[in-house]
Amino acid sequence: MRVLRFRAAAAALLLAGGLAACGDAGSDTEGRDVQAEEVDASKFEEGSRMAEIAEAGTINVGVKYDQPGLGFKGAGDDIPSGFDVEIAKILIADLGIDPSDTSKVNWVETISDNREPFLQSGKVDLVLASYSITDDRRKVVGQTGPYFITGQQVLVPADSDVESIDDLKGEEVCSVTGSTSIDRINEAGAKGVGYDSYSECVQKVLDGTVSAMSTDGSILAGFAAQNEGELKVVGDEFSEERIGVGYSQDEPEMCEWINGVLSEAFDDGSWAEAFELTLGPSGVETPEPPALDDCPA
Repeated sequence: MRVLRFRAAAAALLLAGGLAACGDAGSDTEGRDVQAEEVDASKFEEGSRMAEIAEAGTINVGVKYDQPGLGFKGAGDDIPSGFDVEIAKILIADLGIDPSDTSKVNWVETISDNREPFLQSGKVDLVLASYSITDDRRKVVGQTGPYFITGQQVLVPADSDVESIDDLKGEEVCSVTGSTSIDRINEAGAKGVGYDSYSECVQKVLDGTVSAMSTDGSILAGFAAQNEGELKVVGDEFSEERIGVGYSQDEPEMCEWINGVLSEAFDDGSWAEAFELTLGPSGVETPEPPALDDCPA
């Protein structure tokens, strides 16, 4: 398996043209045109959550709104854009629902700290929000995948002498509250500081409140591109983040369905097409699809 590696050199190139800078990133494209599948009564087992959603013809999906290239929704956008969103569209279409129909698909802004509560309460049916698969999360919600693998890096001011997380021991480094990134920051010897959103954390780096920001390199590269000349991504990855799909533990049947749709997307090229559209303009070579975890017995 080739793990996707985002380097500082790629940050300034990310989504150039496809995602505009200065806060407009992601607002000029609605992504791929994914057509709803034809669904007959025999496709899903009667009583399964998939059958219920397909029959109702509506779905609630949790995604990020502030991560260029992964999950982003500008002020004038009807539908979020990004790689997470494109994968969500593939899943939605398999249920016979048109992903572009906002009367059928409720795209719910989902921050790191409310992903589990949203799934547990039934506010959303699926979460695709740079959602790292962890043992702790799997104790309270369902997670499967991964459909994407990345690693944690560091975002600093363009004129900073910091070259890696090792140069930030004892200093405040921000990420978002509820993310695994805070744990990795503390394990590296820096002081993790949590904020409600990635955009707030970026602003704290820009105004000098904190020395740096750290999370998945794919996320940081998007913000570096938005703030070209002001921010840069530095250092090698110091974690492996396996990004997957969240669902309710009350609906375990969704795991095999999700894995089946992802496997088909890996095989038919739609996964690669989604990657190339949203993250490919960084110049990073499209990786091989990752191996999927087995569903719980």
